[in-house]
Amino acid sequence: MLTKFETKSNRVKALSFHPKRPWVLSGLHNGSLQLWDYKIGTQVDRFDEHEGPVRGVAFHPTQPLFVSGADDYKIKVWNWKQRRCLFTLMGHLDYIRGVSFHHEHPWIISCSDDQTIRIWNWQSRTCIATLTGHTYYVMSALFHPKEDLVVSASLDQTIRIWDISGLRKKHAAPQPGQYDDMHRHGPNGPGGPGAGQPDVFGNTDVIVKYVLEGHDRGVNWASFHPNLPLIVSGSDDRQIKLWRYNETRAWEVDTLRGHYNNVNGVLFHPRQDLVISAAEDKTISVWDVNKRTRLHTFRQEHDQLNLFAAGHDSGFIVFKLERERPAQSIYQNQLFYIKDKVVRMHDFASSNDLPLLSIKKGAALTTPPRTLSYNPAEHSVLVCSNHEGGTYELYNLPRDSSSEIREASGDIKKGQGQAAVFVGRNRFAVLNKQTQQIIIKDLQNQPTKNFKTPGVVNDIFYGGSKNLILVTPTSVVLFDTELRTTISELNITGVRYAVWSPDQSMVALFSKNALVIANKNLEQQCLIHETIKIKSGAWDDSGIFIYSTQNHIKYALPQGDVGIIRTVEQPIYLTKVKGKSLYCLDRDGKIRVITIDPSEYKFKLALVRRNYDEVLYIIRTSNLVGQSIIAYLQKKGYPEVALHFVKETKTRFELALQCGNLEVAEETAKLLDRDECWNMLGQEALRQGDQKVLERAFQRVKNFDRLSFLYLITGNTDNLKKMLKIAELRGDAMSRYHNSLYLGDVEEQVRLLKEVGQSPLAYLAAKTHGLEEEAASILASSGLEYEPQIPQNGELLKPPAPILKQSDLNWPKLTVARSFFEGGFQGGAEQVGSSIAAPVPLDAAALEDVGDWDADDDLDLEGDGFGAAPKQAKKAAAAAADDLGGEEGEGWDLDDELDLPDEGPGFAAGGSEAAEAFTAPAAGPSLNESWVRNSQLAADHAAAGSFETAMQILNRQVGAVNFAPLKPLFLAVFQSSKVYLSCNTSVDPLSIPLQRAGGDETRGAKAMFPFQALSVASMITKLQEAYTATAGGKFSQALELFITIIQSLLFTVASKRAETEEIQQLLTVAREYILGLKMELFRRDPNTEPKRAIELAAYFTHCQLQPLHLQLVLSSAMTAAYKYKNFNTACQFARRLLEMGPSQAMALKARKLLAACENNQTDEIALDYNQHNPFVICASSYTPIYRGSPSVACPYCAASYKPEYKGQLCVVCNVSAVGATGTGLKSMNDGR
Repeated sequence: MLTKFETKSNRVKALSFHPKRPWVLSGLHNGSLQLWDYKIGTQVDRFDEHEGPVRGVAFHPTQPLFVSGADDYKIKVWNWKQRRCLFTLMGHLDYIRGVSFHHEHPWIISCSDDQTIRIWNWQSRTCIATLTGHTYYVMSALFHPKEDLVVSASLDQTIRIWDISGLRKKHAAPQPGQYDDMHRHGPNGPGGPGAGQPDVFGNTDVIVKYVLEGHDRGVNWASFHPNLPLIVSGSDDRQIKLWRYNETRAWEVDTLRGHYNNVNGVLFHPRQDLVISAAEDKTISVWDVNKRTRLHTFRQEHDQLNLFAAGHDSGFIVFKLERERPAQSIYQNQLFYIKDKVVRMHDFASSNDLPLLSIKKGAALTTPPRTLSYNPAEHSVLVCSNHEGGTYELYNLPRDSSSEIREASGDIKKGQGQAAVFVGRNRFAVLNKQTQQIIIKDLQNQPTKNFKTPGVVNDIFYGGSKNLILVTPTSVVLFDTELRTTISELNITGVRYAVWSPDQSMVALFSKNALVIANKNLEQQCLIHETIKIKSGAWDDSGIFIYSTQNHIKYALPQGDVGIIRTVEQPIYLTKVKGKSLYCLDRDGKIRVITIDPSEYKFKLALVRRNYDEVLYIIRTSNLVGQSIIAYLQKKGYPEVALHFVKETKTRFELALQCGNLEVAEETAKLLDRDECWNMLGQEALRQGDQKVLERAFQRVKNFDRLSFLYLITGNTDNLKKMLKIAELRGDAMSRYHNSLYLGDVEEQVRLLKEVGQSPLAYLAAKTHGLEEEAASILASSGLEYEPQIPQNGELLKPPAPILKQSDLNWPKLTVARSFFEGGFQGGAEQVGSSIAAPVPLDAAALEDVGDWDADDDLDLEGDGFGAAPKQAKKAAAAAADDLGGEEGEGWDLDDELDLPDEGPGFAAGGSEAAEAFTAPAAGPSLNESWVRNSQLAADHAAAGSFETAMQILNRQVGAVNFAPLKPLFLAVFQSSKVYLSCNTSVDPLSIPLQRAGGDETRGAKAMFPFQALSVASMITKLQEAYTATAGGKFSQALELFITIIQSLLFTVASKRAETEEIQQLLTVAREYILGLKMELFRRDPNTEPKRAIELAAYFTHCQLQPLHLQLVLSSAMTAAYKYKNFNTACQFARRLLEMGPSQAMALKARKLLAACENNQTDEIALDYNQHNPFVICASSYTPIYRGSPSVACPYCAASYKPEYKGQLCVVCNVSAVGATGTGLKSMNDGR
C-alpha cells in the first residue's frame, strides 16, 4: 500500500472522492465537513452546519454538488463552488448512516437507523420513495452503477437487493432548466416530476427483489461489482461474503476469512479482480476475487478504521495499492519498458513498438515490477519487484525483432534483493537491505564477490562503469565496487531516482520534493525545491534537465534556473526529449509524444553560455513573451535584450532607464506623461551628463528652481534671462530673486526688493553696488534725510562671467562599440546567428561581419587590421615606444637600461646617483621557515606548510608509511595556525601566522612556535564522546572516534611534561578500544562461525577497558557462551563479572546463569582460549599470542602481531608499518 496523503483530524466517519478533481471530502465526528486536495496536501474548504457526527458524504458525478447526512437526522445538499448549503432534506427519524447520488437521475439515496431507506429527488427537494423491510439499523445503501438496482446492508444480518425500475419509469428525466430554477422554487414547486410525492410506506414503485441471508451477525456494508453481477459484503461476524445474482435468484458464492474483528467496509477494485476491506482489527486487506485468497494485509497504527480503507478515529489516509510508474530503461534511441507483464522495446527514431518477451512466469505475475535495468552488451534486462520482500529476475531478450510475444525460455535466473543494476557488461550488483551487503554477480547469477555497505543503504543506482550510487538516509555516495572505496558523497535526503545525461557527465537526483543536479563526481551544481511531488525526468540533448511533477512539465538549467514548459492533466513519466518532442509513458504504460516549445530554456541556456548568435536567432524565430522572460533578463544583466520583448509602456520605460537608453526612455516618458517618470528620467540624464534631456525633463515637470541652477552651472545666461521673465510672469518673488542673483542683475534685485516692500534691503543692495541715484531715491521715498551707516567690508555678490559656455555640450563619454544585441536588433546583423549548429566565439569570427557595428568611427585605430588610429593615439604610442627604447615584442629585455626623460623635481641631476647608492634591506626569515628550523615536532612542520618534512619526522619517529588518512589532519593543522584576511577579489587573502603563547620573546623567533588547535584537553573531550558511544552500543561510531583520536595524537602538542605522559596514556586507551571494537564488530557479522564468535568475545574481555565497559563486555561474552552451550566458559565470565560489583540487574543475570550451569560445567565447542595463561591479542588475526611466543609490534601504537605480519600496515592506527623501527613520538620540543 502506497500512502498518497494522510492528515490528522477528529474522528472521520465518511469519505468521498471527487470524480475528476484530486479532492477528497471527509465527514467528521464533530459535525464538520472538510474538503482536501490530496495532491498538494492542503485543505480547500470547511463546512460547519451539522449538529452531530457526519456519517455519509458523496460528490455528484457531474454537478458542483455534494450531499451529507448526519446524526441530526438532516440531509444537506451543498454547492462547493458557492461554498454554501443549498437546502436540507428532512424525513428520517434517526441517525443517517449513508448518502449517495444516482449516476443518471437527480436522485439521492439515504439509509438510517430508523430502519428505512429513502430516495430523494434533489431537484424537487422531495422524497419520492421510502424502502421499508429491514428490522434493524440500515448501515449502507447504494445504487447500482448501471442497472436499476439498490443494495442495502443492515444489522438485521440481511442484505437486500431492491428493484427501482418502476420508480425510474414513473419519474421521467428532468428538464434541462430545472436545475437552474431549483433555487427559486419551494419544496413543493415544479422542480421535477416527483414534486409533491408523499412519504407513503409500502410504495410499490420499489420492490424487494432478493433477501440475502448468510451472515451470523449484523452486516456493515454491501456494494456492487462495477461490471459483473456480484455483490460483496462485510459483517460483524468478521467475514466477507461474495454473492452472485441473476434475473431469477441470488446466491452466496464464497466466504473470505482472515480478519480478526468486525469488517466495516468492503469494495471491489474498479479495474482489477480485487476486493479491498477495512476492519476494526486495524488492518486493510486486499483479496483476489478469482483465487479467493488474501494477497496483502496493511496494518495501520490507528485504533480503528471506521470506513472503507481510508477513515479512522484520528484522521484519514488516501492510498493506492501499487505503483503506477512503469518500469523502464533508456539506451540511446531505444526505450525498454514493461507493459501487461511483457518487456517491450520502443524505437524513438522509427516509432516502432515491439513486444520482446513475456515475463508472466516470474514474480511480476503478482507484484508489478519496480525497476528495469538494461545491459546493451548482452541484450538482457534485470527486473526488480517487491515480491516476497524484494526479488530480481534476469532475462535474456531475443536478438531478432518480431511482432510475436515470446515466452521466457529456460530457467529464470532470480534471487533475493531489494535492488539490482548492471555495473559492467557481464556483472550486476544486488543490494540486500537486511544484511546491508552488496553482491556482485555474473550473468549466470553466481556471486563473484560481496562486501558490506559503507553505511545504511536503502537503494542503489548505476553510477558509471564499475561504480554505484548508494542511497543512504542522509546522502548519496558514489562507490567504486572494485576498490570498495567511497569516491565522493553528496548530502541529500530521500533520493528516489537517478537519471544520467546521455554523455554520462551529469546526473539528476530527485527525491519527493527536491532535485539536485550534480556532475559525474557527485559535485552539486544546483538544488531545486518543489512544493509538489516530482514524478520523473529526462535530459535534453543540450544539457537541460526536463522533469515532470503531478501538474507540470518543467525545466532546470545546471545553473539553477527553473521554469514551467506546460501543464499536464495527469501525471506522466518522461523518457526522452528530442527537439520539440517529449516522449513519455502514461499510467497505463502507453507511449505518448507531447509537443513542447523549447525556446525559453534554450534561450536562457544560450544566455548563460554567452552564445549570443543563438540568442539572436531564437529572438528572431521564436515568440518569447511574458513577464518571466523580462524578469530573467533583468536579473541576468541584459536589460537591453528585455527591452526588445517589452511592449507595455511602463515596463519599457523602466528597462530603458536600467540599460541607460535615454532615447527610448524619453519616448516612453512622453507616452506616460507622468511627473514621477520625468523625474526618474531627469535623474538618469543627470547621471549620464545629458544636459538636453535633463533640461526637457525639468521643463516637463516645471521644476524651475533646478532648471535655473542647471542654466547657471552650464553658463547658459540667455535661458537664465528667460527664467527671470517666467518667474516675473508667475509672480514668484523668490524664484525671480534667485534668477536675478544668478545673472548678477542688481537693478532687477533692487526693483524686486522695492516691490515686495523691503526698502532697507533695496537701499543696501543699491548702495553696495554703486547705484547712488537709486539709493537716494529709495532714501527719499522712505522719508529719511541722513544716510544710514553701511559696513565697509562688503563683497560684490555677482557670479563670475562664464568663459566657456557648455550649455550645448553633454558630458564626454567613452566611445565603445555597440552591444551585440543592440546591433542585432537594429537589423544590421542579419548574418549573425545563421549557423546555430556551430556558434563561433564572440571575440573572433563573430565580429568580422557585424553589419553597421563599425559605424562608430570614433574608434579609428590603426595597425593589425583595426583601421586608422587618431593622431593623439599615434603620438602617444610613438612616445611610449621611444621611452622604452625599443619596439614592442623585442624579447622583453626588462633588464636593459631605459633611456627615460627627466620629469619632475624628483628626477634631478643628483637623483640618479642617490638611487645607485641605495641598497634595499635583505628580507629576514619568515615565521614558517623559523618554525621548520627550530622545531622537532611534526605538528609544527605541518603548521608551517612543510608537509614533506613533517612526513619524514613521522617516519623517523613512529615508522609512519601511510599518510593518506592523515591528509585532513595535515590540512587542519596548517589552516588553524593562520588567520586569513580578505582583500580585493582579484588577490589572495593575507595570511597572518598565529603563535603559541608562553615563548621567550627575548630569544626572537627561535622561542616561538605555531599555534596548535589539537591539544590534550581536546583529545580528552573526544575520548569522552567515544566512551559514550561505546556505552550506548554504537560500535561503528565509537570505532571511528577512537581512530580519529589515535591519528590526531600524532599532531597533539604538549605544553608541559605531564601532558606527554597523558598523550601516551591516551594512545594506549585508543589502541585497546580499537582492537576490542574491531573484534566485536567482526563477531557480530552474521557470517562469523559460533566457535569464532565465542573466542572473539573472550578475547575482548582481556582488553584494557574502563570498568563499566568491561562489565558490558563480560555480560555480552557470558550470554554468547551460554547461547552456544559453552557453560564452563560462561561461568568463568559470570564469576569475573560478579567480582567487579556490577549493577543489580546484571548481577542477578550472572547469578541465574551460574545456578543454571552449576551441574553441567562443560563446553560443547572447544576454544582456543585459556584465561589462566597470560596473552596478548594479534591485531590482525585476532588470535592470542601467549607469553613466551614470538611477536612484533607497531612502533607507534604498540599493537602486537604475530611474526608473519611484519612489514604490513598496522590495522589499529592505519599509519605505521608493523615491526618498523622508530625513535618514539615527540610531543614537546626540547628546552620547553
